[in-house]
Amino acid sequence: MLRSLCLATGLLLGGLAPASAADKLSLLLEWYVNPVHAPLVIAQEKGFFAAHGLDVDMTPPSDPSAPPRLVAAGQADVTVHYQPNLYLDHENGLPLVRFGTLMETPLNTLTVLANGPIKTLADLKGKRIGFSVSGFETAMLNSFLKSAGLTANDVTLVNVNFSLTPSLISGSVDATVGSYRNFELAQMRLEGHEGRAYFPEEYGVPAYDELIFATRKDLVNDPRLPRFLAAVEDAAIYITNYPDESWKLFTKAYPDLDDALNRQAWIDTLPRFAKRPAALDAARYARFGKFMQDSGLIKQAPAVADIAVELGQ
Repeated sequence: MLRSLCLATGLLLGGLAPASAADKLSLLLEWYVNPVHAPLVIAQEKGFFAAHGLDVDMTPPSDPSAPPRLVAAGQADVTVHYQPNLYLDHENGLPLVRFGTLMETPLNTLTVLANGPIKTLADLKGKRIGFSVSGFETAMLNSFLKSAGLTANDVTLVNVNFSLTPSLISGSVDATVGSYRNFELAQMRLEGHEGRAYFPEEYGVPAYDELIFATRKDLVNDPRLPRFLAAVEDAAIYITNYPDESWKLFTKAYPDLDDALNRQAWIDTLPRFAKRPAALDAARYARFGKFMQDSGLIKQAPAVADIAVELGQ
């Protein structure tokens, strides 16, 4: 009887005791919220961040180029970033390092109209190719062209200022480089135009992580980071097991994204999330660094340890 009374009293006091405050973590997205951020949204909505003792402030950027600089300057803790851009940032002296992966496959493509004049990559000769960002997209295009025995002198590049799909559909360009396989192809289909995509990893570009988590080097040993990745892993596995329930949670949090385009993008994106976001494939990063160097985008490929870490190693 006395033991039961003591146990009841302990439970009562435990229930009245204030919960320990969660550790705040500031996360800058690379773009506005969309299905590629599903593990982050689900980690919030399912309470996975909270379960790992974190209060994550997830903020879309007003300027998509700003998050890496803000994190490097200590104005935020973590950013979603692109693996190719990490090498460029390192070259420019930003003290950033990859500590996790969100999207473990490329999304970039070279896209044409399925019923258009481009039947093989050799047909690009003399054609106009739309792009949005020079640099990596140009290097990627060169790999496509090289596989067909062409060079950049055989095509005309047109800066379409992020208007990739409209430019292709309207005939302003004959192909686009930089369209995402999980978004633009669905967008074209919904607008009544079937597209066909060529994937860079099949034409000389080493496979890479489209989206990674980066922080500044002096935060690499911060104990919040392993807990952040654990929550993201919980969410990625939950999404894999319960895609329909996850979609409902996602659109409950962002009801303006509940449309046909984002619903298809959700389906096309789910297989690409990293199920082990903390894991690092050093050989894969080394291969991609060599590609960036050989393409003239950076002077020297950095040692993998200078730009990417596996926490706990």
